[in-house]
Amino acid sequence: MPSPEPPSSRIRRPPARAPEPQPVAGPPTAAAVFLVLTLEPGGAAVAREVLGAVEGLTRSFGFGHPEGRLTCVAGIGATAWEAVYGSPRPAGLHPFRELAGPRHRAPATPGDLLFHLRADRPDLCFALAAELVRRLGDAARVQDEVQTFAYYDSRNLLGFVDGTENPVGDLAADTALVGDEDPAFAGGSYVLVQKYLHDVEAWGKLTVEEQERVIGRTKLTNLERDDAPGSHVDVNTLTAPDGTELRVLRGAMPFGRPGHGEFGTYFVVYARDPEVPATMLRRMFLGTDGAAAPDPILDFSRAATGTAFFAPSARFLKEAGGDGD
Repeated sequence: MPSPEPPSSRIRRPPARAPEPQPVAGPPTAAAVFLVLTLEPGGAAVAREVLGAVEGLTRSFGFGHPEGRLTCVAGIGATAWEAVYGSPRPAGLHPFRELAGPRHRAPATPGDLLFHLRADRPDLCFALAAELVRRLGDAARVQDEVQTFAYYDSRNLLGFVDGTENPVGDLAADTALVGDEDPAFAGGSYVLVQKYLHDVEAWGKLTVEEQERVIGRTKLTNLERDDAPGSHVDVNTLTAPDGTELRVLRGAMPFGRPGHGEFGTYFVVYARDPEVPATMLRRMFLGTDGAAAPDPILDFSRAATGTAFFAPSARFLKEAGGDGD
């Protein structure tokens, strides 16, 4: 675990003003890069500086190419938070909790820093990712680096449209961004990422009808089926006691290396309340109170990684990093 330097009493805190969120609710893009890193001993000060520079670097790389719509969201894990920013920390921030059911497992894997880069041009994502890694240098070690892409009409590599129920507009912001329940971190967002690997050979042996019953939607038209209890859609529909549907903001994208037999989905969730995606994962991997089975999609998709972060507001990152106005 990185040593907490400098002392928290010397960390510069953002002033009280309206939070400026990071671009967590950006529109879908043609490409994305996910970087997960762990801090090396003594690397906290460099990490804090790089995190504070993310907005400016994104602007510099994207300025001459506005059509590319380059954005970057940065997150910090629970283990590194004190070393990088001192106390206090976001109320709901904790390491990813491993889930182990009788048939499926969601592993917890190392991760102190997350960079989620999106653009309509993969070269912009590449250039910014390369600069972030260069600036971090020996202060951090890359644990996972995945380049993803849009596939046909927003489909995953299992052939189904992904992200249909994502909230948009004001609802997206309300779903993803912390509010006055944690004023010091308002405008931030809890982030959960997992890398899933698909058994496309086994999936391809199912009929279209069987695939639709697993997913809970029609493959061609993307309509929700009402005759697929226990489907992926059914398991991931979560409601509050008053019947209100609890939502998260998803940003999953496909990735793969056909020559290596690798076909997958990089799953990312932004949430105002981290217990909402945590509950969804428990339902997926463990079922519901022993009454319902786990998500049937896990028979064809294996979780290979799992990490949790908090993405502070852009104002927080700049000013805590010494890059304030």
